Amino acid sequence: MAATRPTATLEDVARLAGVSRSTASRAIAGGSISRAAYDRVAAAVRQLGYVPNQAARALARRTGLRLVVATSGPSPEILDDPYLDRVVTAVARVCAEHDVGVAAAWLPLRPGRQLTRLVEDPGLGGVILINPTGWLVDVLATLLPGRVASIGVGNPAVPSFDVDNAAGTAALVQHLYAAGRRRMAMVTGPGWLPCAARPVREYGRLMRAAGLPVRLVVGDFSADRGRVAAGEVLRRWPDTDAVLGASDATALGVIAGLRDCGVRVPDDVGVTGFDDVPFAALAAPALTTARHPVTEIATAAAHAVLGRLPGPPEVLFPSPMVLRASA
Repeated sequence: MAATRPTATLEDVARLAGVSRSTASRAIAGGSISRAAYDRVAAAVRQLGYVPNQAARALARRTGLRLVVATSGPSPEILDDPYLDRVVTAVARVCAEHDVGVAAAWLPLRPGRQLTRLVEDPGLGGVILINPTGWLVDVLATLLPGRVASIGVGNPAVPSFDVDNAAGTAALVQHLYAAGRRRMAMVTGPGWLPCAARPVREYGRLMRAAGLPVRLVVGDFSADRGRVAAGEVLRRWPDTDAVLGASDATALGVIAGLRDCGVRVPDDVGVTGFDDVPFAALAAPALTTARHPVTEIATAAAHAVLGRLPGPPEVLFPSPMVLRASA
């Protein structure tokens, strides 16, 4: 029989974080400590799976309790996105340590019966929102206080965990500029998604600061739309010498669309993506992109819901650039 994993204590957290017990206690209670100390305590809590209060421990032991990973979007087809699979897998690993189940759900962009069913579910332990709109965050903060975390935008009552896609985009723009590219277009994410606006703003800021034209085509993170968008870019701006895709799927579609038009990548047009999905390294040419640490983000969000750990309202994870042949 496998040995039962011992329950982590506050002393374990303090020891791993390299702080005193009282400092660890203040961090978990939301008290005033340095940001560096808080970050060490929060990391120790996540690593040890520490649940900081008896109520949360009781919650985690309830038979049938589950976290719901709810992704918002215009239609249920968004559940087919492989990104959701990665989030659910990471959340499931955390929940397995607490005997809590995991389910996935779709929520529409406007209130509907799906939201009602979700909040009235007696087995609901908490919700992790993926790419929510602002109204959805506000509604669930009221209906499920203290039981919601967001991967995307949050609010003062709902902590958010996300990739720093603005900084990642900035690094890609700067790389393209250093390579001599001056007429860069961007195929964006969907217009309804708030967190997709950050890279667009950063791209626009950098282009304007350099006195360069801003060229935007709306995308939806899919390869099909990226392929069509490549043709739109060439029709509107035939002198384009680089295209930034809001996702790797978008960028791979752009490469296919450019190839359809007889344009060589990277010789004629450099292309970058965002995510660093496994196939990015195997594409032809291999895709220059920025890393999206989905597993780490989802793990932090799950710990926030299960552990009730107070913390900063927004945590942005770094997005290092990954240089390959496409740009």
